[in-house]
Amino acid sequence: MDTLLPVAPGIRHRTRSGCLIACLFVLLCFGQAACAGQNLVDATTAPIIAQIDAGHFKAADAAITAAQAKSALTPDTQRALSFQRERMRRILLDFTLSADDVKARLRKQIPDLTDAEFENWNAAGLFEHQLIDGETLFFKRAPGNLFQLSAEARARRAVQKPLGEGPMEALNDHQRAIYQAALSEHRSSVLPRRLRMTQTLTVAADAVPAGETVRAWIPYPQAVPGQQEDIRYVASVPAQHRIAAESAPQRTVYLEKPAKAGQKTVFSVTYELTQYAQYHAIDPARVVPATITPELAPFVAERAPHIVFTDAMRKFSHDAVGDEKNPYRIAQKLFAAVDKIPWAGAREYSTISNISDYALHTGHADCGQQTLLLMTLLRLNGIPARWQSGMVFSDDGSGYSNIHDWGFLYLAPYGWVPMDVTTGRLHPAATDAPALEWFYLGGLDEYRLAFNSDFDRPFQPAKQQFRSDDVDSQRGEAEWKGGNLYFDQLDYDFDWQLLPAAQGRSGK
Repeated sequence: MDTLLPVAPGIRHRTRSGCLIACLFVLLCFGQAACAGQNLVDATTAPIIAQIDAGHFKAADAAITAAQAKSALTPDTQRALSFQRERMRRILLDFTLSADDVKARLRKQIPDLTDAEFENWNAAGLFEHQLIDGETLFFKRAPGNLFQLSAEARARRAVQKPLGEGPMEALNDHQRAIYQAALSEHRSSVLPRRLRMTQTLTVAADAVPAGETVRAWIPYPQAVPGQQEDIRYVASVPAQHRIAAESAPQRTVYLEKPAKAGQKTVFSVTYELTQYAQYHAIDPARVVPATITPELAPFVAERAPHIVFTDAMRKFSHDAVGDEKNPYRIAQKLFAAVDKIPWAGAREYSTISNISDYALHTGHADCGQQTLLLMTLLRLNGIPARWQSGMVFSDDGSGYSNIHDWGFLYLAPYGWVPMDVTTGRLHPAATDAPALEWFYLGGLDEYRLAFNSDFDRPFQPAKQQFRSDDVDSQRGEAEWKGGNLYFDQLDYDFDWQLLPAAQGRSGK
């Protein structure tokens, strides 16, 4: 990896690498404050956030203007107010459809859809929408999400097609092999293999004026003992790069490149690593309440805005857990309760003021929303829980890949064990071990890469502009001196190759 050192401001450089160094200095100085400002909730911003959540955008915009006119505000509060205006812009990018638009899209799959059917499904909450300044706007993915949420709607399709589930959502031989290897080898990390991955981030042509420097962050794998090890950088475009420390909670490789007129700005990184599958054979009778040490204390605490023990959260927990006292049984009950929330395509996380509460009340959730909800419920019950996220893929020839979130919970005496509530409970056949039902409460397949060990953490170097996703880091982010480059100006891709175990070790 190239070593990049900050230099004093004001020094001019003619080389591209010199520009990279100077920009790193700026980012290191100002990026942390930028991140804090995006997520700050104080007495000034809280009522404005509530106005936006209620759909009163014009009133919120006026309140932001009035608040920013006050010279006594801190820079962080000023920036947080600016982000709330940006949040409204992002919400309007997600909520773009009228009722007629939704019907027109649905009629491509249900040609004889009636208005009465639409109204019934809408009344049942199957079309996510918001009332914004008196106008009802539907989420742009609401037509497709309907078929994830309603068996009745799926049956009405003119052409029947299966739901697009990931290859690990049904019990398969890979999961069986992990289970058998862990039991026979008396190990929780098994079946190592070597992977080469190339990740690409592409900025749309003319999104940045020609000659201006585009700064990019591409997610980069965490070093996690027993999960992913021996990470070796291979190459990047451009070659000059900076890889964040192994301890970075949201690890990235940082790159810079000048924009060219009429051309896309393309960044990429290639690396190799050794992956392990995991399975922890948990005996519920051995599980006892964990002693909450100072190291574990943050993982049973609330962490606003997305992990908050609301009254509704407490009721949901009580209804699911009842009088159960065993931590593993509690975790099973909560896992099962969250697993029942149907998956659907999600609006951008940066637009949601409390993600776990959103997952609790919206009637559907994606992987990160389900994971934050489960983490909140576990912590509420005194069970330490933490985040992990990255991407998942398959080598079955389908080219399948997706971004994905999951987590870990702490069970004494076993320690930290993985959980993936979105992949959820499996359905063992009569010839399978019954324990495989709960494979993803204590196990992980190796068709995944972890980029992040926590949510809502700054990059190294931190962004100067607003984050596109202030919770997660999976697709990559970019900016220039004129502002952030949001997801409507970016594209991303993954390309992978499984390597023979003894080959493929290169790097610096």
